[in-house]
Order: sequence, then C-alpha cells, then structure tokens
Amino acid sequence: MANINIQELLDSGVHFGHLTRKWNPNMAPYIYTERNGVHIIDLYKTAAKIEETSEALKKIANSGRKILFVATKKQAKDIVSEKAKAVSMPYITERWPGGMLTNFVTIRKAVKKMAHIDRMKQDGSFDALSKREKLQINRQREKLEKNLGSISDMTRLPGALFIVDIKKEHIAVAEAQKLNIPIFAMVDTNSDPREVDFVIPANDDASKSVDKVLSFLTDAIAEGLSERKADKDKVKEAKGPKEPKAPKKEGKAKAAKATDEEE
Repeated sequence: MANINIQELLDSGVHFGHLTRKWNPNMAPYIYTERNGVHIIDLYKTAAKIEETSEALKKIANSGRKILFVATKKQAKDIVSEKAKAVSMPYITERWPGGMLTNFVTIRKAVKKMAHIDRMKQDGSFDALSKREKLQINRQREKLEKNLGSISDMTRLPGALFIVDIKKEHIAVAEAQKLNIPIFAMVDTNSDPREVDFVIPANDDASKSVDKVLSFLTDAIAEGLSERKADKDKVKEAKGPKEPKAPKKEGKAKAAKATDEEE
C-alpha cells in the first residue's frame, strides 16, 4: 500500500476546513488550529485515518463484496465516477434514489427494466412499436441509465458505502445506518463524525482534495481485487485440470437387455 505523504495532502488542500462559526464540535479531535477564521485539519490524523480506511476497504474488496461510492456534489461527482469505474465498483453521482438501499428490490426491478428494453432492441420487438411508443421507451431508458446505470452490476446490497460529504448525502447515511452497512466517508469540519464508521477528516469541497484521498483508497481496493484474483488462480492450479469423465458402462445393461429379448 502506498505511503501517504503529508506534503501531498497539504498541496491538495486536504487540510482546509470550514469557517470556524460553521464547525461541528464533534470534529474537535481532528482540528489542528484556526487560521483567518477557518479551521485547519490535522493532516497527521488524516493520514492515519486514510491508512486505516484503506486497509478496511482492501479487505472488503478481497472478500468479493461491492463498495458503493456516493458523491452528488459538483466538485466530486466526475472524480468519483472515474475512480469507481477504474476499480469496477458501483457509484451514485446523480440524485440519490430514495430507498436505494432500504427498498433495494424495487431498485433492482428498475435496473431489470433497462435490460428488458435492451433485449427488445436486440430481438426486433422494439421495431414493431409505433414512433410515439419508441420515443417514450427511449426517454425512459435514458432516465434509468442516468440514475441507475452505474449500479446495474450491483445484484445485492453493497458491503460498504464510501461517501463524500455526509451532510449532503444524509439520506444515503440514514439508509446505510438502518441496514447496518458500514459507512466510510470524507468528513469536513462542519459534519458530525459520529454518523460514520470510518472517518477521514478532510476537505470535501475541493476537487483536488477529493481526488488525492480517493487515489489512495482506490489503489488499496485495486490491491484487494488483485489479491483475490491471485488466490482464485492458485486454487485452480492446485486442483489441476479437470479429468475427462469416464464413459458410462453400458455393457451390462446391453447384455441384460439381450437376455430378456432371448427369453
């Protein structure tokens, strides 16, 4: 796992918190000082938390479970989608669909609807529809793709959530808490860290800060996935190639049949 350089975090502005008047007192342990009315986050604590979070996410990835990334704010959405795609993890960067976790069965039905439309286009049944019906279905497909396309491969509830800005994504936090799904998050000085299982005290408003923190985490996830693949390959090698099945012994059956016919 990559060593975390404090200077890199500093250069990316990870240390900048919110205005002191907007702070959440529960973030006090992670605040180093105050400068010009702005809280400064203790980057040594941030580095330690990134390491702790990276190790935990690596284990989840290694176990084969999915980590759902959530960031709908403008500064983070493109970065999160890019980083999540790179490690084949689901993500939500548009509006959080209410009941995404607590009503997962309904969400899966919507995802299956997309697959059904795609099948219609492949088997030719789509071409038999009227122009108006085609237009309506295409619009429905585009809307589903925009909101749920990034989670189409998520066939069961995720093993964890990674959230950028827990204040903005409070519905996602509430749903995960209800289902006891572990929450990992970048938490700024205006948020309550008690709502999160794995806190990374960091500036969640600057794209450079989000990019830097996510780089460390997705590297760890990629490592976990790589180790999982290596373990699977070892198991396959240990088992060796499958032996061809021996042909069924039909001699006795045929002989018995011939005897019956003779009698």
